[in-house]
Amino acid sequence: MTESEFIALMRGIAGDPAARGLEDDAAVMEFGDRTLVLTHDMIVEGVHFLGKDPPGDVAWKLLAVNLSDLAAKGARPVGALLGYTLGEADWDRAFAEGLKSAASAFGIALLGGDTVSAPTGSARTFGLTAIGEAAGAVPSRAGARAGDHLWVSGTIGDSGAGLKLLKAGIAGGRSLVERYRNPRPRLEAGQRLAPLVGAMMDVSDGLLIDSGRMAAASKAAIRIDIGLIPLSEAFLGAMGEAREARLFAASAGDDYELLFAAAPERSPEINGLADEIGLPLSRIGEIEAGEGLSLCDGDEPIALPDRLGWEHR
Repeated sequence: MTESEFIALMRGIAGDPAARGLEDDAAVMEFGDRTLVLTHDMIVEGVHFLGKDPPGDVAWKLLAVNLSDLAAKGARPVGALLGYTLGEADWDRAFAEGLKSAASAFGIALLGGDTVSAPTGSARTFGLTAIGEAAGAVPSRAGARAGDHLWVSGTIGDSGAGLKLLKAGIAGGRSLVERYRNPRPRLEAGQRLAPLVGAMMDVSDGLLIDSGRMAAASKAAIRIDIGLIPLSEAFLGAMGEAREARLFAASAGDDYELLFAAAPERSPEINGLADEIGLPLSRIGEIEAGEGLSLCDGDEPIALPDRLGWEHR
């Protein structure tokens, strides 16, 4: 069974409005006069991280990928619950130190969780639930409208390039490897963007596949100009800037940047915000009437690649 097929089964169970039909990054629950945002992500050795990755970095990534979901909802982190599979004592200690460092960096408290053991030789598997609080309206994936501009934060493809270098055993590319092992959830940007956007989500599985998910949730079409996708100097140095490299960047995943749709009249505010927070915010496409995802390179339409991004099974 594919990930999307299983989620479809879960929709029959997740009937509470807080679940948002399981079409969003997180659940949004009204609790008295507070709006809580809840998310849970898991990471698995050999799928989300390499067995040789430092345990402290694995801890950082586990927390960061969950906080990225909160960022996409414009929420401030409040607390976290950890699900941990026990292993070798030295590895566990290093993980704990890494989690302490990450929690301090992001200003979030560990509130509890659970520990389990697993058969010897099993892939390490960890889960974390992050709890956040939103101060105003919480954007969903479903709010993009025809005529909106499509934007993305930061640069795309760095993490995928870093992972490719690690797997190939190629030295160098330190900043790319850093993006793979230590992603930075865009918490400030998400909180500042939330009042300006119609729809927002984080880019976790790949810019293309996640844009398609926004299009489906919004019942609209999305057109992306791959020539406008922001690439870092490090990525260009390692991968080049040919169309093939740009399609790799757009489908590699693990970016943890913000993808958002906003009305054209919001563009000056968004550009001003980028200057204020020192984070590039790049317009990469349009929301159109219709459905699905399409690509162009300037004025030239181009075919979608066979692989749009990561999907379990």
